[in-house]
Amino acid sequence: MLLCLFLPQLPGKKDLFIEADLMSPLDRIANVSILKQHDVDKLYKVENKPIVSTSDQLCFLVRPRITNMKYVADIVNADKATGRSRKYKIIFSPQKFYTCELVLEEEGIYGDVTCDEWAFYLLPLDDDLLSMELPEFFRDYFLEGDQRWISTVARALQLLNSLFGPFTNTYGIGRCAKMVYEVWRELVEESEGDSQARRPEISHVFLMDRDVDYVTALCSQVVYEGLVDDTFRIKCGSVDFGPDVTSSDRSFKVLLNAQDKVFSEIRNEHFSNVFGFLSQKARNLQTQYDRRRGMDIKQIKNFVSQELKGLKQEHRLLSLHIGACESIMKKKTKQDFQELLKTEHSLLEGFDIRESTSYIEEHIDRQVSPSESLRLMCLLSVTENGLIPKDYRSLKTQYLQSYGPEHLLTFHNLKRIGLLTEQAPGETLTAVESKVSKLVTDRAAGKLTDAFNSLARKSNFRGISKKLGLIPRVDGEYNLKVPRDMAYVFSGAYVPLSCKIIEQVLERQGWLGLEEVVRLLNGNEFAPTEPVTEENPARETQRVILAVFLGGCTFSEISALRFLGKEKGYKFIFLTTAITSSARLMDAMLEAKV
Repeated sequence: MLLCLFLPQLPGKKDLFIEADLMSPLDRIANVSILKQHDVDKLYKVENKPIVSTSDQLCFLVRPRITNMKYVADIVNADKATGRSRKYKIIFSPQKFYTCELVLEEEGIYGDVTCDEWAFYLLPLDDDLLSMELPEFFRDYFLEGDQRWISTVARALQLLNSLFGPFTNTYGIGRCAKMVYEVWRELVEESEGDSQARRPEISHVFLMDRDVDYVTALCSQVVYEGLVDDTFRIKCGSVDFGPDVTSSDRSFKVLLNAQDKVFSEIRNEHFSNVFGFLSQKARNLQTQYDRRRGMDIKQIKNFVSQELKGLKQEHRLLSLHIGACESIMKKKTKQDFQELLKTEHSLLEGFDIRESTSYIEEHIDRQVSPSESLRLMCLLSVTENGLIPKDYRSLKTQYLQSYGPEHLLTFHNLKRIGLLTEQAPGETLTAVESKVSKLVTDRAAGKLTDAFNSLARKSNFRGISKKLGLIPRVDGEYNLKVPRDMAYVFSGAYVPLSCKIIEQVLERQGWLGLEEVVRLLNGNEFAPTEPVTEENPARETQRVILAVFLGGCTFSEISALRFLGKEKGYKFIFLTTAITSSARLMDAMLEAKV
Protein backbone atom coordinates (compact mmCIF):
# COMPACT_ATOMS: atom_id res chain seq x y z
CA MET A 1 0.00 0.00 0.00
CA LEU A 2 1.36 3.41 -1.02
CA LEU A 3 0.64 4.93 2.41
CA CYS A 4 3.12 2.49 3.97
CA LEU A 5 5.88 3.91 1.74
CA PHE A 6 5.49 7.31 3.41
CA LEU A 7 5.46 6.18 7.05
CA PRO A 8 9.09 4.88 7.06
CA GLN A 9 10.18 8.38 5.96
CA LEU A 10 9.80 9.20 9.67
CA PRO A 11 12.07 6.43 11.04
CA GLY A 12 11.23 5.12 14.51
CA LYS A 13 8.13 5.47 16.65
CA LYS A 14 5.53 7.98 15.54
CA ASP A 15 1.93 8.95 16.29
CA LEU A 16 -0.58 9.07 13.45
CA PHE A 17 -3.42 11.61 13.38
CA ILE A 18 -6.20 10.61 10.99
CA GLU A 19 -9.07 12.77 9.78
CA ALA A 20 -12.47 11.26 10.63
CA ASP A 21 -13.48 11.04 6.92
CA LEU A 22 -10.47 8.82 6.20
CA MET A 23 -10.84 6.40 9.10
CA SER A 24 -13.38 4.08 7.49
CA PRO A 25 -11.61 3.93 4.07
CA LEU A 26 -8.26 3.29 5.80
CA ASP A 27 -9.83 0.56 7.93
CA ARG A 28 -10.87 -1.26 4.73
CA ILE A 29 -7.30 -1.55 3.44
CA ALA A 30 -4.94 -1.29 6.43
CA ASN A 31 -5.78 -2.49 9.92
CA VAL A 32 -4.01 -1.38 13.09
CA SER A 33 -1.51 -4.27 12.99
CA ILE A 34 -0.23 -3.16 9.54
CA LEU A 35 0.24 0.40 10.83
CA LYS A 36 2.03 -0.96 13.93
CA GLN A 37 4.45 -2.82 11.64
CA HIS A 38 5.47 0.59 10.31
CA ASP A 39 6.22 1.92 13.81
CA VAL A 40 2.92 3.75 14.33
CA ASP A 41 2.69 3.92 18.11
CA LYS A 42 -0.66 5.60 18.76
CA LEU A 43 -3.60 6.60 16.57
CA TYR A 44 -5.56 9.80 17.12
CA LYS A 45 -8.54 11.38 15.42
CA VAL A 46 -8.07 14.88 14.03
CA GLU A 47 -10.41 16.96 16.19
CA ASN A 48 -10.62 20.48 17.49
CA LYS A 49 -8.97 20.00 20.90
CA PRO A 50 -5.42 20.06 22.34
CA ILE A 51 -3.36 16.97 21.51
CA VAL A 52 -2.00 14.65 24.20
CA SER A 53 0.71 12.98 22.12
CA THR A 54 4.17 12.71 23.72
CA SER A 55 5.85 11.35 20.57
CA ASP A 56 8.73 13.21 18.93
CA GLN A 57 7.31 12.44 15.47
CA LEU A 58 3.80 13.33 14.35
CA CYS A 59 2.22 12.24 11.08
CA PHE A 60 -1.08 13.69 9.82
CA LEU A 61 -3.26 11.86 7.29
CA VAL A 62 -5.79 14.45 6.13
CA ARG A 63 -7.94 15.80 3.33
CA PRO A 64 -6.56 18.94 1.61
CA ARG A 65 -8.64 21.40 3.64
CA ILE A 66 -7.73 24.81 5.03
CA THR A 67 -9.13 23.89 8.48
CA ASN A 68 -6.75 20.91 8.61
CA MET A 69 -3.77 23.10 7.76
CA LYS A 70 -4.70 25.48 10.58
CA TYR A 71 -5.06 22.50 12.92
CA VAL A 72 -1.50 21.33 12.10
CA ALA A 73 -0.21 24.92 12.30
CA ASP A 74 -1.66 25.34 15.81
CA ILE A 75 0.16 22.18 16.96
CA VAL A 76 3.49 23.19 15.40
CA ASN A 77 3.31 26.77 16.66
CA ALA A 78 2.32 25.59 20.16
CA ASP A 79 5.41 23.36 20.18
CA LYS A 80 7.59 26.25 19.02
CA ALA A 81 6.23 28.45 21.81
CA THR A 82 7.21 25.88 24.45
CA GLY A 83 10.55 25.08 22.80
CA ARG A 84 9.46 21.52 21.93
CA SER A 85 11.29 20.01 18.95
CA ARG A 86 9.45 17.41 16.84
CA LYS A 87 9.29 16.16 13.26
CA TYR A 88 6.02 16.68 11.38
CA LYS A 89 4.73 15.04 8.21
CA ILE A 90 1.47 15.77 6.39
CA ILE A 91 0.10 13.12 4.02
CA PHE A 92 -2.66 14.55 1.82
CA SER A 93 -5.32 12.25 0.41
CA PRO A 94 -6.19 11.98 -2.42
CA GLN A 95 -4.02 14.93 -3.50
CA LYS A 96 -2.36 18.14 -2.32
CA PHE A 97 -3.73 21.54 -3.31
CA TYR A 98 -1.70 24.71 -3.71
CA THR A 99 -4.05 26.50 -1.28
CA CYS A 100 -2.91 24.19 1.52
CA GLU A 101 0.75 25.04 0.95
CA LEU A 102 -0.19 28.72 0.91
CA VAL A 103 -1.87 28.42 4.33
CA LEU A 104 1.16 26.56 5.76
CA GLU A 105 3.35 29.40 4.50
CA GLU A 106 1.05 32.08 5.94
CA GLU A 107 1.07 30.30 9.31
CA GLY A 108 4.88 30.28 9.25
CA ILE A 109 5.36 26.50 9.37
CA TYR A 110 6.00 25.60 5.71
CA GLY A 111 9.66 24.84 6.42
CA ASP A 112 8.84 22.80 9.54
CA VAL A 113 6.72 20.12 7.85
CA THR A 114 7.24 17.66 5.03
CA CYS A 115 4.33 16.93 2.69
CA ASP A 116 3.35 13.95 0.56
CA GLU A 117 0.33 12.84 -1.49
CA TRP A 118 -1.43 9.53 -0.98
CA ALA A 119 -3.15 9.19 -4.37
CA PHE A 120 -5.99 7.13 -2.94
CA TYR A 121 -8.61 7.70 -5.66
CA LEU A 122 -10.68 4.52 -5.68
CA LEU A 123 -11.98 2.24 -2.94
CA PRO A 124 -13.57 -1.01 -4.23
CA LEU A 125 -16.71 -1.49 -2.11
CA ASP A 126 -17.86 -4.51 -4.13
CA ASP A 127 -17.27 -6.47 -7.33
CA ASP A 128 -19.05 -3.78 -9.36
CA LEU A 129 -18.84 -0.69 -7.12
CA LEU A 130 -15.97 1.80 -6.78
CA SER A 131 -16.19 4.82 -4.51
CA MET A 132 -13.90 7.82 -4.24
CA GLU A 133 -15.23 8.41 -0.70
CA LEU A 134 -15.56 12.15 -1.27
CA PRO A 135 -18.93 12.96 0.34
CA GLU A 136 -17.99 16.67 0.35
CA PHE A 137 -17.87 16.69 -3.47
CA PHE A 138 -21.62 17.35 -3.64
CA ARG A 139 -21.61 20.34 -1.33
CA ASP A 140 -18.29 21.75 -2.59
CA TYR A 141 -19.20 21.72 -6.28
CA PHE A 142 -22.99 22.01 -6.49
CA LEU A 143 -23.46 24.45 -3.61
CA GLU A 144 -20.18 26.35 -3.33
CA GLY A 145 -19.14 26.14 -6.99
CA ASP A 146 -15.71 24.87 -5.88
CA GLN A 147 -14.11 23.03 -8.80
CA ARG A 148 -11.06 21.63 -6.98
CA TRP A 149 -12.24 17.99 -7.11
CA ILE A 150 -12.71 18.03 -10.90
CA SER A 151 -9.09 17.07 -11.56
CA THR A 152 -9.30 14.38 -8.84
CA VAL A 153 -12.19 12.63 -10.60
CA ALA A 154 -10.44 13.04 -13.96
CA ARG A 155 -7.34 11.34 -12.51
CA ALA A 156 -9.45 8.47 -11.17
CA LEU A 157 -11.01 8.08 -14.63
CA GLN A 158 -7.58 8.11 -16.24
CA LEU A 159 -6.40 5.43 -13.79
CA LEU A 160 -9.26 3.18 -14.93
CA ASN A 161 -8.62 4.12 -18.56
CA SER A 162 -4.97 3.03 -18.24
CA LEU A 163 -6.03 -0.30 -16.71
CA PHE A 164 -9.17 -1.19 -18.70
CA GLY A 165 -9.21 1.22 -21.65
CA PRO A 166 -8.91 2.89 -23.95
CA PHE A 167 -12.40 4.32 -23.36
CA THR A 168 -13.76 5.13 -26.80
CA ASN A 169 -17.51 5.55 -26.25
CA THR A 170 -17.87 8.23 -23.57
CA TYR A 171 -21.22 9.93 -22.98
CA GLY A 172 -22.40 12.32 -20.31
CA ILE A 173 -24.65 15.13 -19.17
CA GLY A 174 -24.14 18.02 -16.77
CA ARG A 175 -21.70 20.92 -16.43
CA CYS A 176 -19.51 19.06 -13.94
CA ALA A 177 -19.50 15.91 -16.12
CA LYS A 178 -18.41 17.98 -19.10
CA MET A 179 -15.56 19.59 -17.16
CA VAL A 180 -14.37 16.20 -15.85
CA TYR A 181 -14.51 14.82 -19.38
CA GLU A 182 -12.45 17.70 -20.79
CA VAL A 183 -9.77 17.47 -18.06
CA TRP A 184 -9.65 13.68 -18.48
CA ARG A 185 -9.17 14.05 -22.27
CA GLU A 186 -6.18 16.31 -21.60
CA LEU A 187 -4.69 13.63 -19.32
CA VAL A 188 -5.27 11.01 -22.04
CA GLU A 189 -3.46 13.15 -24.61
CA GLU A 190 -0.53 13.63 -22.21
CA SER A 191 -0.17 9.86 -21.75
CA GLU A 192 -1.04 8.89 -25.35
CA GLY A 193 -0.06 5.32 -26.14
CA ASP A 194 -0.31 3.91 -22.59
CA SER A 195 -3.45 1.92 -23.33
CA GLN A 196 -3.92 2.29 -27.07
CA ALA A 197 -2.52 -1.12 -27.99
CA ARG A 198 -4.86 -3.04 -25.68
CA ARG A 199 -8.37 -4.23 -26.42
CA PRO A 200 -10.73 -2.20 -24.21
CA GLU A 201 -12.45 -4.11 -21.41
CA ILE A 202 -15.02 -1.33 -20.84
CA SER A 203 -17.10 -0.55 -23.93
CA HIS A 204 -19.05 2.52 -22.75
CA VAL A 205 -18.57 5.22 -20.12
CA PHE A 206 -21.41 7.46 -18.92
CA LEU A 207 -20.84 10.51 -16.68
CA MET A 208 -23.75 12.18 -14.91
CA ASP A 209 -24.13 15.12 -12.50
CA ARG A 210 -26.22 14.61 -9.39
CA ASP A 211 -28.22 17.77 -10.09
CA VAL A 212 -29.48 16.26 -13.36
CA ASP A 213 -31.69 14.04 -11.18
CA TYR A 214 -32.47 15.23 -7.67
CA VAL A 215 -35.83 13.46 -7.60
CA THR A 216 -34.40 9.93 -7.40
CA ALA A 217 -32.06 10.89 -4.55
CA LEU A 218 -34.96 12.48 -2.62
CA CYS A 219 -37.26 9.43 -2.76
CA SER A 220 -37.50 6.89 0.06
CA GLN A 221 -35.62 3.71 -0.80
CA VAL A 222 -37.49 0.40 -0.74
CA VAL A 223 -34.91 -2.08 -2.04
CA TYR A 224 -33.24 -3.98 0.81
CA GLU A 225 -29.75 -2.45 0.51
CA GLY A 226 -31.23 1.05 0.27
CA LEU A 227 -33.37 0.50 3.37
CA VAL A 228 -30.40 -0.86 5.32
CA ASP A 229 -28.52 2.31 4.33
CA ASP A 230 -31.41 4.61 5.28
CA THR A 231 -31.92 2.82 8.62
CA PHE A 232 -28.39 1.95 9.78
CA ARG A 233 -26.18 4.13 7.48
CA ILE A 234 -23.74 2.00 5.47
CA LYS A 235 -20.18 3.35 5.68
CA CYS A 236 -17.50 2.23 3.23
CA GLY A 237 -19.45 -0.92 2.41
CA SER A 238 -19.95 -2.05 6.00
CA VAL A 239 -22.66 -1.54 8.59
CA ASP A 240 -22.82 -1.70 12.37
CA PHE A 241 -25.77 -3.80 13.52
CA GLY A 242 -26.64 -2.91 17.12
CA PRO A 243 -28.19 -5.01 19.91
CA ASP A 244 -31.70 -4.55 18.44
CA VAL A 245 -30.51 -6.56 15.40
CA THR A 246 -28.09 -9.03 17.01
CA SER A 247 -30.50 -9.91 19.87
CA SER A 248 -27.58 -9.63 22.30
CA ASP A 249 -25.76 -6.91 24.19
CA ARG A 250 -23.12 -6.72 21.45
CA SER A 251 -22.88 -4.90 18.12
CA PHE A 252 -21.50 -6.51 14.96
CA LYS A 253 -19.74 -4.84 12.06
CA VAL A 254 -20.81 -6.60 8.85
CA LEU A 255 -19.24 -6.20 5.42
CA LEU A 256 -22.04 -5.94 2.86
CA ASN A 257 -20.87 -7.23 -0.50
CA ALA A 258 -21.18 -10.14 -2.93
CA GLN A 259 -19.13 -12.37 -0.58
CA ASP A 260 -22.10 -12.42 1.82
CA LYS A 261 -24.17 -15.21 0.25
CA VAL A 262 -27.38 -14.17 1.99
CA PHE A 263 -27.04 -10.44 1.30
CA SER A 264 -26.03 -10.92 -2.36
CA GLU A 265 -29.38 -12.60 -3.06
CA ILE A 266 -31.60 -9.99 -1.36
CA ARG A 267 -29.70 -6.70 -1.78
CA ASN A 268 -31.55 -5.66 -4.97
CA GLU A 269 -34.94 -7.09 -3.96
CA HIS A 270 -37.94 -4.98 -3.09
CA PHE A 271 -38.34 -5.16 0.69
CA SER A 272 -41.74 -6.87 0.42
CA ASN A 273 -39.99 -9.95 -1.06
CA VAL A 274 -37.16 -10.19 1.45
CA PHE A 275 -38.92 -11.89 4.40
CA GLY A 276 -40.21 -14.66 2.13
CA PHE A 277 -36.71 -15.29 0.77
CA LEU A 278 -35.14 -15.34 4.25
CA SER A 279 -37.79 -17.80 5.51
CA GLN A 280 -37.08 -20.14 2.58
CA LYS A 281 -33.33 -19.77 3.18
CA ALA A 282 -33.79 -20.72 6.85
CA ARG A 283 -35.73 -23.87 5.86
CA ASN A 284 -33.03 -24.84 3.33
CA LEU A 285 -30.29 -24.41 5.93
CA GLN A 286 -32.24 -26.53 8.43
CA THR A 287 -32.60 -29.26 5.79
CA GLN A 288 -28.81 -29.22 5.23
CA TYR A 289 -28.20 -29.50 8.99
CA ASP A 290 -30.69 -32.37 9.27
CA ARG A 291 -28.72 -34.42 6.74
CA ARG A 292 -26.30 -35.35 9.53
CA ARG A 293 -28.78 -37.71 11.16
CA GLY A 294 -28.48 -40.51 8.58
CA MET A 295 -24.68 -40.26 8.14
CA ASP A 296 -22.04 -42.78 9.12
CA ILE A 297 -18.77 -41.78 10.84
CA LYS A 298 -16.86 -41.10 7.60
CA GLN A 299 -19.68 -38.96 6.16
CA ILE A 300 -19.98 -36.97 9.42
CA LYS A 301 -16.20 -36.34 9.34
CA ASN A 302 -16.45 -35.02 5.76
CA PHE A 303 -19.51 -32.93 6.68
CA VAL A 304 -17.72 -31.31 9.64
CA SER A 305 -14.50 -30.61 7.70
CA GLN A 306 -16.07 -29.40 4.44
CA GLU A 307 -19.57 -28.01 5.04
CA LEU A 308 -20.22 -27.22 8.69
CA LYS A 309 -18.11 -24.04 8.87
CA GLY A 310 -19.82 -22.58 5.78
CA LEU A 311 -23.28 -23.47 7.10
CA LYS A 312 -22.55 -21.85 10.46
CA GLN A 313 -21.33 -18.67 8.74
CA GLU A 314 -24.43 -18.60 6.54
CA HIS A 315 -26.62 -19.19 9.58
CA ARG A 316 -25.00 -16.27 11.43
CA LEU A 317 -25.50 -13.94 8.46
CA LEU A 318 -29.08 -15.13 8.00
CA SER A 319 -29.84 -14.35 11.67
CA LEU A 320 -28.35 -10.84 11.27
CA HIS A 321 -30.35 -10.05 8.12
CA ILE A 322 -33.58 -11.35 9.71
CA GLY A 323 -32.82 -9.12 12.73
CA ALA A 324 -32.14 -6.17 10.40
CA CYS A 325 -35.47 -6.74 8.61
CA GLU A 326 -37.37 -6.86 11.91
CA SER A 327 -35.67 -3.66 13.08
CA ILE A 328 -36.49 -1.90 9.77
CA MET A 329 -40.13 -3.05 10.02
CA LYS A 330 -40.47 -1.72 13.59
CA LYS A 331 -39.05 1.67 12.66
CA LYS A 332 -41.04 2.02 9.44
CA THR A 333 -44.30 0.96 11.12
CA LYS A 334 -43.70 3.55 13.82
CA GLN A 335 -43.11 6.21 11.14
CA ASP A 336 -46.23 5.16 9.17
CA PHE A 337 -44.05 4.39 6.15
CA GLN A 338 -46.95 3.43 3.86
CA GLU A 339 -48.58 6.85 4.27
CA LEU A 340 -45.23 8.49 3.53
CA LEU A 341 -44.77 6.43 0.34
CA LYS A 342 -48.31 7.26 -0.76
CA THR A 343 -47.51 11.00 -0.44
CA GLU A 344 -44.24 10.59 -2.38
CA HIS A 345 -46.01 8.69 -5.18
CA SER A 346 -48.65 11.43 -5.40
CA LEU A 347 -45.91 14.03 -5.76
CA LEU A 348 -44.17 11.98 -8.48
CA GLU A 349 -47.42 11.57 -10.42
CA GLY A 350 -48.56 15.17 -9.87
CA PHE A 351 -51.86 14.19 -8.21
CA ASP A 352 -53.42 15.42 -4.93
CA ILE A 353 -50.80 18.16 -4.50
CA ARG A 354 -52.98 20.00 -1.92
CA GLU A 355 -53.35 16.81 0.11
CA SER A 356 -49.60 16.16 -0.10
CA THR A 357 -48.83 19.71 1.02
CA SER A 358 -51.13 19.22 4.03
CA TYR A 359 -49.27 15.99 4.87
CA ILE A 360 -45.93 17.88 4.78
CA GLU A 361 -47.37 20.62 7.03
CA GLU A 362 -48.53 17.99 9.51
CA HIS A 363 -45.08 16.35 9.34
CA ILE A 364 -43.47 19.70 10.23
CA ASP A 365 -45.99 20.48 13.01
CA ARG A 366 -45.40 17.06 14.64
CA GLN A 367 -41.62 17.74 14.49
CA VAL A 368 -40.99 14.23 13.15
CA SER A 369 -37.48 15.05 11.88
CA PRO A 370 -35.87 18.24 10.52
CA SER A 371 -34.18 16.44 7.61
CA GLU A 372 -37.28 14.36 6.72
CA SER A 373 -39.54 17.44 6.67
CA LEU A 374 -36.98 19.24 4.53
CA ARG A 375 -36.71 16.28 2.15
CA LEU A 376 -40.47 16.25 1.52
CA MET A 377 -40.49 20.01 0.90
CA CYS A 378 -37.64 19.58 -1.60
CA LEU A 379 -39.41 16.71 -3.36
CA LEU A 380 -42.54 18.85 -3.68
CA SER A 381 -40.47 21.74 -5.05
CA VAL A 382 -38.42 19.71 -7.55
CA THR A 383 -41.42 17.80 -8.94
CA GLU A 384 -43.55 20.98 -9.18
CA ASN A 385 -40.80 23.13 -10.70
CA GLY A 386 -40.71 25.31 -7.58
CA LEU A 387 -43.34 26.16 -4.98
CA ILE A 388 -45.94 28.84 -5.55
CA PRO A 389 -45.01 31.89 -3.40
CA LYS A 390 -47.89 31.39 -0.92
CA ASP A 391 -46.90 27.75 -0.23
CA TYR A 392 -43.20 28.57 -0.08
CA ARG A 393 -43.69 31.28 2.54
CA SER A 394 -46.15 29.17 4.55
CA LEU A 395 -43.98 26.02 4.65
CA LYS A 396 -40.83 28.02 5.37
CA THR A 397 -42.50 29.86 8.27
CA GLN A 398 -43.89 26.65 9.76
CA TYR A 399 -40.53 24.90 9.43
CA LEU A 400 -38.61 27.75 11.13
CA GLN A 401 -41.18 27.87 13.93
CA SER A 402 -40.93 24.10 14.47
CA TYR A 403 -37.19 23.57 14.11
CA GLY A 404 -35.67 26.97 14.87
CA PRO A 405 -34.65 30.18 13.07
CA GLU A 406 -31.06 28.92 12.62
CA HIS A 407 -32.37 27.03 9.57
CA LEU A 408 -32.74 30.28 7.62
CA LEU A 409 -29.28 29.54 6.24
CA THR A 410 -30.47 26.07 5.17
CA PHE A 411 -33.26 27.61 3.06
CA HIS A 412 -30.71 29.95 1.49
CA ASN A 413 -28.51 26.96 0.57
CA LEU A 414 -31.41 24.92 -0.78
CA LYS A 415 -32.48 27.80 -2.99
CA ARG A 416 -28.95 28.27 -4.33
CA ILE A 417 -28.63 24.62 -5.23
CA GLY A 418 -32.10 24.40 -6.81
CA LEU A 419 -33.61 21.91 -4.34
CA LEU A 420 -36.18 24.24 -2.77
CA THR A 421 -37.17 27.16 -4.96
CA GLU A 422 -40.01 29.64 -5.27
CA GLN A 423 -41.80 30.23 -8.55
CA ALA A 424 -41.79 33.82 -9.75
CA PRO A 425 -45.31 35.31 -9.65
CA GLY A 426 -47.22 34.26 -12.76
CA GLU A 427 -44.37 32.04 -13.94
CA THR A 428 -45.56 28.91 -15.70
CA LEU A 429 -43.68 25.78 -16.72
CA THR A 430 -43.77 26.89 -20.35
CA ALA A 431 -42.33 30.30 -19.48
CA VAL A 432 -39.46 28.73 -17.54
CA GLU A 433 -38.80 26.25 -20.35
CA SER A 434 -38.53 29.04 -22.92
CA LYS A 435 -36.08 31.01 -20.75
CA VAL A 436 -33.96 27.91 -20.15
CA SER A 437 -34.03 27.16 -23.87
CA LYS A 438 -32.53 30.59 -24.63
CA LEU A 439 -29.78 29.98 -22.08
CA VAL A 440 -28.99 26.52 -23.40
CA THR A 441 -28.66 27.71 -26.99
CA ASP A 442 -26.12 30.30 -25.90
CA ARG A 443 -23.09 28.01 -25.76
CA ALA A 444 -20.77 30.95 -25.08
CA ALA A 445 -22.36 31.55 -21.68
CA GLY A 446 -20.16 29.09 -19.77
CA LYS A 447 -20.31 30.97 -16.49
CA LEU A 448 -23.76 32.30 -15.68
CA THR A 449 -24.64 34.87 -13.08
CA ASP A 450 -26.23 33.62 -9.86
CA ALA A 451 -29.68 34.69 -10.99
CA PHE A 452 -29.44 32.89 -14.33
CA ASN A 453 -27.74 29.92 -12.70
CA SER A 454 -30.68 29.58 -10.31
CA LEU A 455 -33.08 29.72 -13.26
CA ALA A 456 -31.07 27.11 -15.20
CA ARG A 457 -31.44 24.69 -12.31
CA LYS A 458 -35.23 24.64 -12.44
CA SER A 459 -36.18 20.99 -12.64
CA ASN A 460 -38.78 20.74 -15.45
CA PHE A 461 -39.57 17.33 -13.96
CA ARG A 462 -43.12 17.05 -15.30
CA GLY A 463 -42.05 17.62 -18.91
CA ILE A 464 -39.10 15.20 -18.62
CA SER A 465 -41.26 12.57 -16.92
CA LYS A 466 -43.78 12.71 -19.73
CA LYS A 467 -41.15 12.56 -22.49
CA LEU A 468 -39.34 9.56 -20.97
CA GLY A 469 -42.35 7.75 -19.51
CA LEU A 470 -40.98 7.76 -15.96
CA ILE A 471 -44.38 7.01 -14.40
CA PRO A 472 -45.39 3.50 -15.57
CA ARG A 473 -49.00 2.97 -16.60
CA VAL A 474 -50.02 -0.47 -15.31
CA ASP A 475 -53.38 -2.19 -15.34
CA GLY A 476 -53.97 -3.54 -11.83
CA GLU A 477 -51.22 -3.92 -9.25
CA TYR A 478 -47.52 -3.74 -10.14
CA ASN A 479 -45.92 -7.20 -9.75
CA LEU A 480 -42.96 -6.67 -7.42
CA LYS A 481 -42.05 -10.36 -7.34
CA VAL A 482 -41.46 -10.42 -11.11
CA PRO A 483 -40.64 -6.78 -11.96
CA ARG A 484 -41.12 -5.66 -15.56
CA ASP A 485 -38.87 -2.57 -15.44
CA MET A 486 -36.61 -0.45 -13.26
CA ALA A 487 -39.63 1.16 -11.55
CA TYR A 488 -39.70 -1.76 -9.09
CA VAL A 489 -37.02 0.04 -7.03
CA PHE A 490 -39.75 2.56 -6.14
CA SER A 491 -42.62 0.06 -5.83
CA GLY A 492 -43.57 0.46 -9.50
CA ALA A 493 -44.37 4.17 -9.07
CA TYR A 494 -41.37 5.73 -10.82
CA VAL A 495 -38.44 4.79 -13.08
CA PRO A 496 -35.30 6.59 -11.81
CA LEU A 497 -34.58 9.46 -14.20
CA SER A 498 -30.79 8.98 -14.08
CA CYS A 499 -31.12 5.29 -15.00
CA LYS A 500 -33.65 5.98 -17.77
CA ILE A 501 -31.30 8.53 -19.36
CA ILE A 502 -28.45 5.98 -19.36
CA GLU A 503 -30.74 3.32 -20.85
CA GLN A 504 -31.95 5.63 -23.64
CA VAL A 505 -28.48 6.92 -24.57
CA LEU A 506 -27.04 3.39 -24.69
CA GLU A 507 -29.93 2.18 -26.85
CA ARG A 508 -29.60 5.10 -29.28
CA GLN A 509 -25.77 5.21 -29.14
CA GLY A 510 -26.05 8.93 -28.45
CA TRP A 511 -28.48 11.78 -27.83
CA LEU A 512 -30.25 11.63 -31.20
CA GLY A 513 -34.00 11.74 -30.59
CA LEU A 514 -33.53 13.05 -27.04
CA GLU A 515 -33.07 16.72 -27.99
CA GLU A 516 -36.20 17.87 -26.13
CA VAL A 517 -35.20 15.94 -22.99
CA VAL A 518 -31.71 17.45 -23.16
CA ARG A 519 -33.23 20.93 -23.48
CA LEU A 520 -35.35 20.36 -20.38
CA LEU A 521 -32.27 19.07 -18.56
CA ASN A 522 -30.43 22.30 -19.40
CA GLY A 523 -27.96 20.82 -21.87
CA ASN A 524 -24.24 20.16 -21.37
CA GLU A 525 -24.56 16.73 -22.97
CA PHE A 526 -21.68 15.13 -24.87
CA ALA A 527 -21.01 11.98 -26.87
CA PRO A 528 -18.17 10.50 -28.96
CA THR A 529 -17.98 12.05 -32.43
CA GLU A 530 -17.91 8.58 -33.98
CA PRO A 531 -19.20 5.81 -31.66
CA VAL A 532 -17.08 2.65 -31.90
CA THR A 533 -19.17 -0.49 -32.26
CA GLU A 534 -18.05 -3.94 -31.16
CA GLU A 535 -16.68 -5.95 -34.09
CA ASN A 536 -17.48 -9.35 -32.64
CA PRO A 537 -21.29 -9.73 -32.30
CA ALA A 538 -20.80 -12.55 -29.78
CA ARG A 539 -19.27 -10.01 -27.39
CA GLU A 540 -22.15 -7.55 -27.83
CA THR A 541 -24.19 -9.32 -25.14
CA GLN A 542 -21.37 -8.84 -22.64
CA ARG A 543 -20.98 -5.07 -22.97
CA VAL A 544 -19.39 -3.51 -19.90
CA ILE A 545 -20.63 -0.03 -18.96
CA LEU A 546 -18.86 2.29 -16.51
CA ALA A 547 -21.50 4.54 -14.91
CA VAL A 548 -19.88 7.56 -13.21
CA PHE A 549 -21.99 9.58 -10.75
CA LEU A 550 -20.65 13.01 -9.78
CA GLY A 551 -22.13 14.14 -6.48
CA GLY A 552 -23.19 10.71 -5.27
CA CYS A 553 -25.16 7.63 -6.27
CA THR A 554 -27.98 5.91 -4.34
CA PHE A 555 -28.36 2.17 -3.78
CA SER A 556 -31.73 2.40 -5.57
CA GLU A 557 -29.98 3.58 -8.75
CA ILE A 558 -27.40 0.80 -8.44
CA SER A 559 -30.17 -1.82 -8.05
CA ALA A 560 -32.11 -0.37 -11.01
CA LEU A 561 -29.08 -0.48 -13.33
CA ARG A 562 -28.19 -4.01 -12.18
CA PHE A 563 -31.73 -4.98 -13.19
CA LEU A 564 -31.32 -3.22 -16.55
CA GLY A 565 -28.03 -5.04 -17.05
CA LYS A 566 -29.71 -8.43 -16.59
CA GLU A 567 -32.52 -7.49 -18.95
CA LYS A 568 -30.37 -6.00 -21.74
CA GLY A 569 -27.13 -7.95 -21.45
CA TYR A 570 -25.07 -5.12 -19.96
CA LYS A 571 -22.58 -5.45 -17.11
CA PHE A 572 -22.57 -2.21 -15.11
CA ILE A 573 -19.57 -1.02 -13.10
CA PHE A 574 -20.31 1.94 -10.84
CA LEU A 575 -17.91 4.75 -9.98
CA THR A 576 -19.26 7.36 -7.59
CA THR A 577 -17.77 10.26 -5.66
CA ALA A 578 -19.62 8.75 -2.66
CA ILE A 579 -22.75 6.80 -1.82
CA THR A 580 -25.60 9.21 -1.20
CA SER A 581 -29.22 9.15 -0.01
CA SER A 582 -31.93 11.66 0.80
CA ALA A 583 -30.68 11.90 4.41
CA ARG A 584 -27.10 12.57 3.26
CA LEU A 585 -28.27 15.26 0.82
CA MET A 586 -30.24 17.00 3.55
CA ASP A 587 -27.40 16.67 6.07
CA ALA A 588 -25.06 18.35 3.57
CA MET A 589 -27.46 21.30 3.38
CA LEU A 590 -28.12 21.46 7.13
CA GLU A 591 -24.38 21.45 7.90
CA ALA A 592 -23.29 23.78 5.07
CA LYS A 593 -22.03 27.27 5.73
CA VAL A 594 -22.46 30.31 3.50
